[in-house]
Amino acid sequence: MLNRRNLIALATIAAAALAQPAFAADTKPFTQAAFNAAQAAGKPILVEISAPWCSVCTKQKPIIASVAAGKDFVGLKIFVIDFDSQKDAVRAMKANIQSTLISFNGKIEKARSAGVTDAAAIEALMRSALNS
Repeated sequence: MLNRRNLIALATIAAAALAQPAFAADTKPFTQAAFNAAQAAGKPILVEISAPWCSVCTKQKPIIASVAAGKDFVGLKIFVIDFDSQKDAVRAMKANIQSTLISFNGKIEKARSAGVTDAAAIEALMRSALNS
């Protein structure tokens, strides 16, 4: 049962949550249509090719999420390609292994890495997508 004290506590928590800046890149599963649309719009893009069984991918994900939460990356589109089930997309990206990260600014590929788990290197790769 909610009493006055609980209602005030809930209201305080809700206000604090709403006061937090809404930073975060837009992360979605890869579809060719969405990727093409983002490229045509000249958006900064990160393509993350991963597999659920990949230990390197597991290390990359929280780093990518942390960096993507920053205000600099609000406009970044992140497309996640499943290495096992989206083989056509993996081939289209010319990737040989899971844990591949590719940045684009619009239609221009800016950087690529495979197997990298260094936070600074991943952030630099993601930043390269922001530069025309």
